Amino acid sequence: MTDELPDLRASDADRERVAEILREALAEGRLEMAEFDERLTAAYQARTVGALKPLVADLPQPHDDRTATRAATSGALSWRERIGGEPSSRGAFAFWSGFSRKGRWTVPRVFTAGVFQGGGEIDLRDACFEAGEVTVRCFALMGGIDVVVPPGVEVQVTGWGFMGGFDNGDGEPGDPGAPRVKITGFAMMAGVGVRRKMSKREKERLKLERERRAESALPREPGRREVPDRLRKELD
Repeated sequence: MTDELPDLRASDADRERVAEILREALAEGRLEMAEFDERLTAAYQARTVGALKPLVADLPQPHDDRTATRAATSGALSWRERIGGEPSSRGAFAFWSGFSRKGRWTVPRVFTAGVFQGGGEIDLRDACFEAGEVTVRCFALMGGIDVVVPPGVEVQVTGWGFMGGFDNGDGEPGDPGAPRVKITGFAMMAGVGVRRKMSKREKERLKLERERRAESALPREPGRREVPDRLRKELD
């Protein structure tokens, strides 16, 4: 008679935890793309917890089970890694023209934007933040400002308008450790839009990942990689 316990069957949550560790290892340069793809496929095909363990035995382990949410909304960086640092821009103004702040940049504690008969874009999807709470002040006259935030960030909108207005926040709670963005200011014959949107890079990564999961779960001819039509329509 043996004292060893039988290997537990792996749940979907177990597979997702391992998959997220692999994603972070890829983002940090610990895994090459080919090895990441091989381990990720093995993770989604694993039937037991014992089969999952070797896939991440040589990689740093997360502190909690919310890593998947953080990584999916942060563009390969955790929220902790995205908070702190020197601001790269403290404001922007457009007069009969436009401005854009997007990509990798650091949002200050207070960012002030103004437009007069023009437009502005403040994209926070790939941004870092000087502090855990930042304020974006928007002043628009006969123009518009568009603020784009990633999933997981808490948004509070308190701006007001005259013959114009601000979009209301969607009330979505923030992820643990994620920054809070306060949007305030004034709009006259103008509008300030607030949208929650995932970055293009994250959409592509998640689409590829779902395709791999679909392929590993469905029977197919040897050597043929195919995605069902219904799944392809959902991801496109």
